[in-house]
Amino acid sequence: MTRKLAARMAGTIVLAAGTVAAFTMPASATVAPAPLEKAATQLEAMQRDFGLTADQAQARLHSEAIANTADRTLRGVLADAFGGSRYDAELGKLVVGTTDANLVDEIRAAGAEPKLVEHSTAQLAGVVDGLNTRQAPQGVTGWYLDSAANSVVVTAAEGAGAAANEFVHATGVDAQAVRVVESAESPRILADVIGGNAYTIGGSARCSVGFSVEGGFVSAGHCGSEGDTTSTPSGTFAGSSFPGDDYSYVEVASGETPRGLVNDYAGGTVGVAGSTEAAEGASICRSGSTSGWHCGTVQAKNQTVNYAEGTVTGLTRTDACAEPGDSGGSWLAGDQAQGVTSGGSGDCTSGGTTYFQPVNEILDAYGLTLITE
Repeated sequence: MTRKLAARMAGTIVLAAGTVAAFTMPASATVAPAPLEKAATQLEAMQRDFGLTADQAQARLHSEAIANTADRTLRGVLADAFGGSRYDAELGKLVVGTTDANLVDEIRAAGAEPKLVEHSTAQLAGVVDGLNTRQAPQGVTGWYLDSAANSVVVTAAEGAGAAANEFVHATGVDAQAVRVVESAESPRILADVIGGNAYTIGGSARCSVGFSVEGGFVSAGHCGSEGDTTSTPSGTFAGSSFPGDDYSYVEVASGETPRGLVNDYAGGTVGVAGSTEAAEGASICRSGSTSGWHCGTVQAKNQTVNYAEGTVTGLTRTDACAEPGDSGGSWLAGDQAQGVTSGGSGDCTSGGTTYFQPVNEILDAYGLTLITE
């Protein structure tokens, strides 16, 4: 399987299922979902989690749709001069970085706010690639490309900043493009989890259906290994990659009918219309049987996370909360599929950081077709 590119909340980063650490259910545990505080529709969840009125939530979704279109356009227009992009909720528009002052007018013409930066996204991605070539020392919890700061952030446990800096210099990457941040994060797996609807692995472990595809569904890689069987829905892991990646494909048995829907845990579903990637800074919502439907923002892409079970690259970082039992579950931006829950820190009482595996990479890896409604 190909490997990819690659503090806010005190807590421990965890994955979501399979043979996992602290959030794993005992093998004999039942798989009944925990009671949920109903969040109703996506708009109501955004009102709750962002402190918005219904009109404000609707307006934000509208402006984010415009921003996502501008983001796709400007990535091609700016090419090597593209310096990252991020939706700014206060401005209500996309902020786009460029290393070329001559392209500022192009950015404004697309309806975005220009920002001159030192490093292009390609240069910063090269730094992430360089960091990915080395095994990080204990205490270094991950790294990601921070478009807002135009740098690569390396997160480290408290007191491990010096070791993180030594690691950065040892890789030979441009240290001027790297910022080391100490935090209380310490990755581990969010085990026994579900996303849209629950499924079990081997009759005991529990995970979540991410998105339906022709022939089955996709979920997190740490939920099971190739050949493992599932129930409710019944099927078999036809492919699984973890660590390195965190994705899997389960082929379901005859009689199971995959649908392009996600459980909103308010008595309804959200239809999936496609998988257009949302911009950094855009709002995003996730579904999980433990904590229900919660929303946050896309903080960064190309995040590398060093779980105790191994390093995973190319994840997307968010400030939406998640809890054990949410692993493998669905992430949506409006009606567009974004990814499946990998792991995170914190909980839905105090908040946290959660990472997801982008869905388009899963579709490409296995040659799958997303089912839409």
